[in-house]
Amino acid sequence: RADVQNHWSYDATKWLLDITASLVGLALTLPIWPLIALAIKLDSRGPVFYRQARVGRHGRIFTMYKFRTMRTDAEKRGAQWAAENDPRVTRLGRFLRNSRLDELPQLINILRGDMSLVGPRRERPEFVRNLEQVLPHYRLRHVIKPGLTGWAQIHYGYGASVADAYRKLCFDLYYLKHRSLELDAAILVRTIGTFLLGAR
Repeated sequence: RADVQNHWSYDATKWLLDITASLVGLALTLPIWPLIALAIKLDSRGPVFYRQARVGRHGRIFTMYKFRTMRTDAEKRGAQWAAENDPRVTRLGRFLRNSRLDELPQLINILRGDMSLVGPRRERPEFVRNLEQVLPHYRLRHVIKPGLTGWAQIHYGYGASVADAYRKLCFDLYYLKHRSLELDAAILVRTIGTFLLGAR
């Protein structure tokens, strides 16, 4: 019973923090969204925002929002993993990625309940279907909401292979077992540090 109460208290507190943080984040950053949008339009042809299907809690598919950082023909050969120094990324897109400004629209996903501030990296359905077949326990990642940042994200960069996905899964399973407000706070502090240093 104590464990159930602790989990309920943690989940309720985390939900409240997600809503509060997303509202504050939107209030603070919305003034610069038009500037980012204008810069994207001047840098390359295509839409300002990038929409993509991602797998959420319990396998539910949701639409994730980001500022566009790649060329519009980035996936003319089909779905591909993003890689470090990806040649499909635009000049401005590289800056947006390094500064994490491209992820600001995901505050809307958090406000809508699709995502949390902290959790496993949100992944694409095309990749999830394959990874669930080859990696034991991969489905456990979907017990909780995916996060804007997470234990795997701060310890491991872009993954472009099944081997990378396995390494990241190990971090995700550690987080699932040990998740707490204290661990979430530590992850957020590390993420803020990454943001200030301009590294990803």
